[in-house]
Amino acid sequence: MSKKIAVVTGCASFIGINLTQKLLSNGWYVYGIDKLTYVANSSDLKKLFTNNNKFKFIHEDISKITWLPECDVVFNLAAESDVDNGNVDCYNFVQSNIDGVRNLLSIINKRIVIKADKPLFFHMSTDEVYGDTLEKVFDESAILNPSNPYSATKAGADLLIHSWARTHGLDYIIARPSNNYGPNQYPEKLIPLSVKRLSRGKKIKLHNNGDPVRTWTHVEDTCDAIITIYEKGERNRVYNISSEFEQKNLDTVYKIINTYFMGRVNIPIPDYSEHIDFTYSREGQDVRYAISCVPLRELGWKPKKEFDVEIVKLVNYFKERFVW
Repeated sequence: MSKKIAVVTGCASFIGINLTQKLLSNGWYVYGIDKLTYVANSSDLKKLFTNNNKFKFIHEDISKITWLPECDVVFNLAAESDVDNGNVDCYNFVQSNIDGVRNLLSIINKRIVIKADKPLFFHMSTDEVYGDTLEKVFDESAILNPSNPYSATKAGADLLIHSWARTHGLDYIIARPSNNYGPNQYPEKLIPLSVKRLSRGKKIKLHNNGDPVRTWTHVEDTCDAIITIYEKGERNRVYNISSEFEQKNLDTVYKIINTYFMGRVNIPIPDYSEHIDFTYSREGQDVRYAISCVPLRELGWKPKKEFDVEIVKLVNYFKERFVW
């Protein structure tokens, strides 16, 4: 194939829509697949890709789809990802995150058998498959030790892909990103949800006193990393994606509140207790995720976005615009 063709599952998701935009801007032809769940940004999907002859949307569930277009690569970003929802009932997580992956692999394998084509399977996993840690920083060789149903389904998919490659000769790459942030994120995640609650005069629910630590990587940096890995990375291996900037959730929320009321991250307000509810506790709370990404950086990638700069833009963005 002379032109580059990608399938992007979960194309209406947070990372999915950003990756699809970047691929199209780089000259790719893209088939976007999404079942359009409650988190799907369908309005932006329609606005961004209407009348774009390089993009075709396919409304399908990856666990039920029976075919895939001819392509160079399948970027699998379709997943159930809300940890709290998975703690309540993980049925949809197993169906999408494990059985959906199995179904895609099966379709690709049939194509390989009849020698139609052999697309690369590029799977987006998560840093949460390594489990939480107080002091360690996990590299790609770390043992998988998921700490909640969501991350368990993602770890299961990673193992399925690895074993499928060994059994059937599939070419794959698994990427494990840290927490992502940026525009168009559904407000069940910390940053947009916090701004939404402030906008409605409600307190931000911060579980476990805000002590859990997260590493934040901007979605644009993550998409750049995905393309860098595809273009320069080795097949049949894992790459972590991380800015390696970490902080407590409490500090993230302080910066959101400061920006919301004062316009800057470093100007405190008189009384944070008016805006934060510390009574919430999450079952099986994970304390800290931390990964290194030396192999990715050796490919020439480095993050361009600085959290304290971007959070100001994001708070103002979400104050003015709630799609959902």
